[in-house]
Amino acid sequence: MATKEKQTSEMKESKFHQLFLNELKDIYWAEKHLVKALPKLSKGATSTKLAQALDNHLEETKNHVTRLESVFELLDEKAQAKKCDAMEGLVSEAEDILSDTKEDTMVRDAGIIIACQKVEHYEISSYGSLLELAKKMGHVEAAKLLDQTLSEEKKADQLLSKIAEKEVNDKASKE
Repeated sequence: MATKEKQTSEMKESKFHQLFLNELKDIYWAEKHLVKALPKLSKGATSTKLAQALDNHLEETKNHVTRLESVFELLDEKAQAKKCDAMEGLVSEAEDILSDTKEDTMVRDAGIIIACQKVEHYEISSYGSLLELAKKMGHVEAAKLLDQTLSEEKKADQLLSKIAEKEVNDKASKE
């Protein structure tokens, strides 16, 4: 395990540090919520490539949860989740797509991709912001972990775009 981040008691009490912790708690809840939601989306997908991408991202998401727990540990904080209203809404939208579209259609897959990309963009903005806050406070090891997750979220978004462009959207437009 990585060494604990150096922190002064003054930094731990700062509003800036508290913002950082609150945002960590928010994305921690979001990632844990996604672990529950991704299997439903994968099961609802028609495209085997899309289902496989979602299954692979589920495993990455589980790692994101573990990585966030490591960040909390580095900061000498308890890993604690704070309900993320944004992620709850994004997952609700994704579930609506499943209920509002016909099974075994590429239109449903197009909707799943849209919903998943909304999630990825939320995560990219969250991790990008957290990374910058961590760097500003000198949380070097935490920043490395956040950067690793940020990179994986960007790759997931790019893969979803590729699946949409090369497989799903053309077929969906003809249904």
